[in-house]
Amino acid sequence: MRRSFGRTRPSVADVEDTPTTPADSGSAGGVANDAVEAVGTVGAHERRRARPGRRPLRLVGTLAVVGIAATACDKPNFGYPDGVTNHTPRLLNIWQGSAIAALIVGVVVWGMILYAVVAFRKRSDVLPRQIRYNLPVEILYTVVPVVIVGAMFYYTARDESKITKLSAHPDVTVDVIGFRWNWQFKYIDPGKGHTGPNQIEVTGRPGEPAVLVLPQNRSIRFEESSPDVIHSFWVPEFLFKRDVVPGRVNQFELTVTKTGTFIGRCAELCGTDHDRMNFYVKVVPQDEYDRFITERQNAPVPSTSGGTTTAAASTATTATTGSGQ
Repeated sequence: MRRSFGRTRPSVADVEDTPTTPADSGSAGGVANDAVEAVGTVGAHERRRARPGRRPLRLVGTLAVVGIAATACDKPNFGYPDGVTNHTPRLLNIWQGSAIAALIVGVVVWGMILYAVVAFRKRSDVLPRQIRYNLPVEILYTVVPVVIVGAMFYYTARDESKITKLSAHPDVTVDVIGFRWNWQFKYIDPGKGHTGPNQIEVTGRPGEPAVLVLPQNRSIRFEESSPDVIHSFWVPEFLFKRDVVPGRVNQFELTVTKTGTFIGRCAELCGTDHDRMNFYVKVVPQDEYDRFITERQNAPVPSTSGGTTTAAASTATTATTGSGQ
């Protein structure tokens, strides 16, 4: 006897081992044969139910082929913006890889759900065969997610190390200072061949965002600092941003491959006028950049004595007016 779902049913061995007497061998043999045929029929019916049709399998296979074919053609951006730096291909590649991996997982999961809906839909009031566990399946859905996460972690760490790597001798070095609530840019090293008496500084004012002029196709290192609170240097077209932290110098390096004027923002909620902390990055060809640096280096430095005298005179006039009242 075999037990299934709490009920016992005869097996072929039980029927064959049933004792018979010579007197009723004819009738008993017929009954035994009928029982064996009945048991065989029931077993075949259950095997057919345990092995559903192959149409759902073909459906899952079709979905998998569609997903693989989608990855073989020209990959779309999946909503990722177009960048203007040398890091854009690497950043776009990891984004596309993540999106394709998510699509493949989604196709497989939805295919398995549809397969279960079609293959195990209700056909009668008899419950299908129940199983407690399936060791291969459990190993599969434990190992596969670990492999996916491990692969994504590897490629993310690899690309991050490449993007944040600093070269020994960048072409241009700019000091980025974020303060409440604007930006100041200092050309620490404006580039090869540019030496002058004046260090170029560009400081934004209320209503007048600072404009940072950079050369095209030259490696540029940004050194960030802040005298007050945390800000964040962010140019959306760079596809990169980094916090400007008080008491700490953060650095990153990139090469802008396209000319144009790009707006920059503070991506960290830093205070009252956070929304006004805008600036512009103007990327120009090398010859135009050279002219800009030469003109700024040779420009006369405004005398600070005159400004001090004017400020003192203004203060004295205010004091005199106040005493007269």
